[in-house]
This record gives sequence, C-alpha cells and structure tokens, in this order.
Amino acid sequence: MKANGVTPSMAAVGVSIDNPFAESFNRSLKVEEVYLNAYESLQEATASIATYITCYNTKRLHSSLGYQTPVEFEAHCLKI
Repeated sequence: MKANGVTPSMAAVGVSIDNPFAESFNRSLKVEEVYLNAYESLQEATASIATYITCYNTKRLHSSLGYQTPVEFEAHCLKI
C-alpha cells in the first residue's frame, strides 16, 4: 500500500467520515431494501438485493454526482 501512496484507514468501525460513500450506500441498502422485506430464503435475499443494487447504480439519480446515476458519472469520468 505504501508503495502506491495508499494510507490505510485508522478510523473505528462505523465511523461515517472514514468512507462516506460506502456508509451512505450501506444505509440506503438497509433502509430502502433489507429492512422492508422478510426474505424467505438466502436466494430470495440475494436476488432482491442484486436488483436493488442494479437500480441504485443505473436508475437512481444522486445529488452528490450532479444528479447522474453512478454508471453515468463513471462513464463521464472515463472520458476525461
């Protein structure tokens, strides 16, 4: 990590300033998908969560990304 200029995180688990994007996504996933459903099986949970993630990345607009989807934002960044 040091050779590539990466500093490991030293924050405690669950500290939102450590990785705000991951913390925000995890909160959205739990509140908007997991807590609202009573899955009958692991397979059902996996499929439902995969559908949520696909919609989150391809259809849901994010204000922090200039009201683009993550897929649109990434495509824009790759062109630069």
